[in-house]
Amino acid sequence: MSYRIFLETGKKKTAAGAFDWPGWCRVDRDPDSAVDTLLEYGSRYAQVLHIGGIDFTPPTNLSGLTIVERADGDATTDFGSPGFIFSADRAALTREELDLQISILEACWAAFDWAAASAGGKDLRKGPRGGGRNLEKITEHLIEAEQAYLRRLAWKFKRDKTLSFEEQLIRSRQAVAEALESAVSKGLPESGPRGGVIWPARYFLRRSAWHTLDHAWEIEDRII
Repeated sequence: MSYRIFLETGKKKTAAGAFDWPGWCRVDRDPDSAVDTLLEYGSRYAQVLHIGGIDFTPPTNLSGLTIVERADGDATTDFGSPGFIFSADRAALTREELDLQISILEACWAAFDWAAASAGGKDLRKGPRGGGRNLEKITEHLIEAEQAYLRRLAWKFKRDKTLSFEEQLIRSRQAVAEALESAVSKGLPESGPRGGVIWPARYFLRRSAWHTLDHAWEIEDRII
C-alpha cells in the first residue's frame, strides 16, 4: 500500500503530509528531510490512531509514500505550518470518509488530552518548540486556534472564558464536529461573511488534526 502525500516547500521549510490521514504531517528544513521525518513519525502516528481503534499500518520505507501534489510554500510554511490548499483537499467527502476522518481527529484530541494529563504538575523543557510556552499557554493557544479555524468553515463559535480549559476544549470540539457535519451535508459558501477565506472540509480536518497532534507530541517531548 502506498500513501498519497503532498509537499509544500517554502524558502526555509517544507511540509510533507498525507492527504487521507489527518494529522500525519511533519515539517522539516527541505523536501527530503520532511519526507524522511514523515516516514519516521509513521509508527508514532499509528499509536495515536490505536487510541481510537483505527487500523493504520505505517510504511517501512519511502516506497510506501507517493507524492501526488507539490506546491510552493509561503510565510505560513516557513513558520512551520502546512498552509497550502491542494486540489485533493477540494474533493468531496463521502459519509464513510467523513466518519473515518472525524474519528482520526478525535484520536488526535485524545492524544493531546493524554499528553496534557501526563504533564500535569511537571515542568516542560524550555526551547524553540512552542516558544517555551507552559502547558496552560499551549492549551489556551489550541482553543484559540480552533476558534479561528471554525471561522474558515463559516461557523459561528464564541469562546466562554469563564469555563475551565477542559470545558472549553469540549465545547470547541463539539462545534468542530457540528461544523464539519454541516459543511459536508449542506455545503460551504465561497467566502466568509466578511470576505474571509473558506477552507474545504478535507483541508480543515488535516490542518486541525496536525495542529492538535503537533502540540501533543511537543508536550510529550518537553516533559522533564
